[in-house]
Amino acid sequence: MVKTVLSVLAPTVRACLQQMPSGWAERIEEIRMRARRPLEVVTADGFAFVAPDGRPVTRPRDAYHVSEEDCLKTLNLLSHYSLYAFEEEVQRGFVTIAGGHRVGLVGKAVVENGRVRHLRDIAGFNVRIARERPGAAKAVLPLLVTGGRLLSTMIISPPQCGKTTMLRDLVRWVSNGVPELGLSPRKVGVVDERSEIAGCVRGVPTLDVGVRTDVLDGCPKAEGMMMIRAMSPEVLVTDELGRREDALAVQEAAGAGVVLLVTAHGQDLNDVARRPVLSAIVQSGAFDRFVVLSRRNGPGTVEAVFDGQFRRLAREAIPC
Repeated sequence: MVKTVLSVLAPTVRACLQQMPSGWAERIEEIRMRARRPLEVVTADGFAFVAPDGRPVTRPRDAYHVSEEDCLKTLNLLSHYSLYAFEEEVQRGFVTIAGGHRVGLVGKAVVENGRVRHLRDIAGFNVRIARERPGAAKAVLPLLVTGGRLLSTMIISPPQCGKTTMLRDLVRWVSNGVPELGLSPRKVGVVDERSEIAGCVRGVPTLDVGVRTDVLDGCPKAEGMMMIRAMSPEVLVTDELGRREDALAVQEAAGAGVVLLVTAHGQDLNDVARRPVLSAIVQSGAFDRFVVLSRRNGPGTVEAVFDGQFRRLAREAIPC
């Protein structure tokens, strides 16, 4: 189990998870805490409840039940006992901790003038565990480089299929350079709105994104893609496009000659092309490659690679 994750959980919850069999502990993707309900973990194979002694169990009644005190203690640990300083992050509905792990929050929304201003009575947490996988993009990288030139690429996948992990690994390769492909090191600018690509703490990446990478952490994508231009990146990177302003920023960056590496939610290229905002991005001609991921052979399975004219390049799934 990742020590950083355990350190922000209430001691009783932490004790349950620390006793889990190693085969389970190393495969956990999510930890779900809900007040007055059973402690749950999610892996690639499904979910299980966790007993007080760490055993995976199927019946809710056999599981450790998370208390309201557990939720309060977890909230205090996440906020370093400073809820006031924590308010802006809570308003977004999630917190990112060192290592790029994201903690989703639910509770009572406080609404002012039609906008959520704060969450109170927080009674649910979803800890999504991020894991670095150096080499995750190695198999697909040759399809994204031609003549020593990196091609603008969009990675498409449903949730939890490894698109952020692959994007991070691409950033690392591109930033450091790939001599065997004739790709020299590039200046990379990352707009990391959810702090998941680089896992920054106080502005410093805790995950390996390469030696020539600059990260703008916690900034909305559209605004960040304009701001980071001051760092003169040759490659511009961001995660989970979806808003209209994102599309405009991408098109402006592409028009300025910057190479783009981005991700988007979708089952496949057709699914993305049916959505108004993403369709505009796909049809804009800004991208030379589209990589589609799935979980068929585990998270990060490359199902297909298409060129800018939507012609399929990879005929068979590339192992993850």
